[in-house]
Amino acid sequence: MQELRQDPVTGRRVIIAPGRALRPSDFRDPDTRPDFADKSGSCPFCEGSEGLTPPEILALRPPPSPANSPSWLVRVVPNKYPALSPEGDIERKTEGIFESIGGWGTHEVIIESPGHDQTFATMTEGQIGRVFQTFRSRILDLKKDPRLQYILIFKNHGYAAGATLRHPHSQLLAMPVVPSEVSRELQWAESYFKLKEHCLFCDMLQQEVAAGTRMIDRNEDFVALAPYASRFPFEARILPRKHESAFENMPAASLENLARSVKRLMAKLDSALALPASNLVIHTAPLGEAPLDYYHWHIEVMPRLSKIGGFELGSGIYINPMPPEEAARRLRKAVV
Repeated sequence: MQELRQDPVTGRRVIIAPGRALRPSDFRDPDTRPDFADKSGSCPFCEGSEGLTPPEILALRPPPSPANSPSWLVRVVPNKYPALSPEGDIERKTEGIFESIGGWGTHEVIIESPGHDQTFATMTEGQIGRVFQTFRSRILDLKKDPRLQYILIFKNHGYAAGATLRHPHSQLLAMPVVPSEVSRELQWAESYFKLKEHCLFCDMLQQEVAAGTRMIDRNEDFVALAPYASRFPFEARILPRKHESAFENMPAASLENLARSVKRLMAKLDSALALPASNLVIHTAPLGEAPLDYYHWHIEVMPRLSKIGGFELGSGIYINPMPPEEAARRLRKAVV
């Protein structure tokens, strides 16, 4: 049974999920892992393999194709090896100084395209827009449950980034706690707002657009930039130019420009870095919060070009050999 345990020294939360160890790829030496370049036909996410996944939760498909059949455009299914499970509970337990809650929640897979080898860099803007539309739909549906505090949507692309299947997909974890990384962002942003009476992210956007040295790309609704204190080489963020704290409250009219921004950034990374593995996450306001004046939802993209070593793990301070100004310059120049 899953548990959400809290470290009494750091306050960090950890999901203990024994069922994840059942995944065929776990606990194997990289040299003996299965061929990551799985073939269409043997892949459970490919069109025609719908019976290899749990029944779909949601699918974008033209009528009259029935559920759990081919002809879909985007498909959402429960994760077969969930980190959190709706069958659990959120009962709090204590054992001396140790504290945990039940590993209740939802873990879903968003299969982004029937195309086995597609990526955000090669999909059309319309395809990417449908994926983000699906993200939005799932958040709006799940946030009706008052027990949920946060929904994290993330994408692991490539084996080095944690993906176990090549087929394009993202994941959604809905949980009864706010992740510590997001809590830290919220605290910094709220402190800045109390001092300046301005949104930290809005002020940062204004300064970055004016300077241009770390800006990678922009359109009418979104800006892609290299963070000032980038943790990883070629790390990037995409932020909406208009203040909005919750991703799901983004106007539907902005989806097209979001898709364009995501596609261009991922294509630039592929062009400049020869198809790197990467992680993409959406950071948004906690569920049940009123619109926050001090927080600004955003997307973080982290190419997996370097490894985290003992210094980073022991100190929490990252060493990045690529200045973000140089990374942004190279990405601006990348031909897409």
